[in-house]
Amino acid sequence: MGSKTNPSVVARLKRKRRIRRKVHGTPERPRLTVYKSLKHIYAQIIDDTRGVTLAAASTLSPEFKALGPVEGKVGAAEKVGQIVAKKALDRGVTKVVFDRNGFIYHGRIRAVADGARAAGLEF
Repeated sequence: MGSKTNPSVVARLKRKRRIRRKVHGTPERPRLTVYKSLKHIYAQIIDDTRGVTLAAASTLSPEFKALGPVEGKVGAAEKVGQIVAKKALDRGVTKVVFDRNGFIYHGRIRAVADGARAAGLEF
């Protein structure tokens, strides 16, 4: 990290490292991780013991685009949570651990979690 790096990004990455010391995805409870950029939101379910992504969804995925127009970024985040949860349930995953990736549990991050819970994932 250079001296010209954005301080808020540096702080988020610090929080991320602190969280990831404790949060680890197993085959029984894989990790649901969320990343948000200014325009898009991404969610994936990862088994860290094998290093495999079991399910993924984002605002760029074809399943999301097939839904048609969505109301705002928070609404889009909730739909992404529902899509990733449906994919996980199809793969037989019912329980996950939530990794907020250093972001504050608020707004779009919370919407992904709420959407995944509403679609049937437990965490």
